[in-house]
Amino acid sequence: MASHAIQQGGATPYDLNRDRLATYFDSTAQKAWIDLTSDAPVSGIRATVRAGRDAMRQTLLSWLPQDLRRTHVLDAGCGTGALSVEAAFRGAEMTAVDVAAGLVEVARRREPSFLGHGRIAWRAGDMLDPALGEFAHVVAMDSLIHYREADLVAALAELGERTSHSMLFTFVPRTPLLFAMYQAGKLFPRSDRSPRLVPILEDRLRAQLESHLPDWRVARSERVSSGFYISHAIELVRRG
Repeated sequence: MASHAIQQGGATPYDLNRDRLATYFDSTAQKAWIDLTSDAPVSGIRATVRAGRDAMRQTLLSWLPQDLRRTHVLDAGCGTGALSVEAAFRGAEMTAVDVAAGLVEVARRREPSFLGHGRIAWRAGDMLDPALGEFAHVVAMDSLIHYREADLVAALAELGERTSHSMLFTFVPRTPLLFAMYQAGKLFPRSDRSPRLVPILEDRLRAQLESHLPDWRVARSERVSSGFYISHAIELVRRG
């Protein structure tokens, strides 16, 4: 179920959405994202988002082995690199990739001069690019939340072909409020609006994962809510 094969004859929905995200995060949102992922003062709303993202990052990191020496890990949608840095301190050999080249450059500049046994290879591009290699673990924190359910599942299926142990990802849970906001965004689009989040029903997503990723099972699941930040994490591990 390859995401690049969803549509024939030209760019797929995944490709189009990926390119829109790259444009948005490298232009309209770049400064706001840099501030959000730093210690710079932010508004009350953004402070709740920052706190939520910090909590989610710690949740996902807690699902990875404490000792990651000689372990290849993909940070799929690394943004400004906080998760990659923390995993590298555990000894991980990180490949950190994001479609927004400007954010990857910020991450590269923020990288500490000493990472212990770890190392980070920063890449600008598509998280699904097979040239990135094979991994023991993949983490996709809030990097698939703008994709439809079918594209999200297809992306995980592609990543799963090159992953040996676990895949950790997040999605936006479909609550009544979030779904109403999503519908309003569909009805009243604006060219300067940030990319829409796509709320997904957890039960339906689990069923799709069971159907399209038969070699994987859900091991852990946790939701983080902090003001305007609501995201749900799932850990997939290989069966057997």
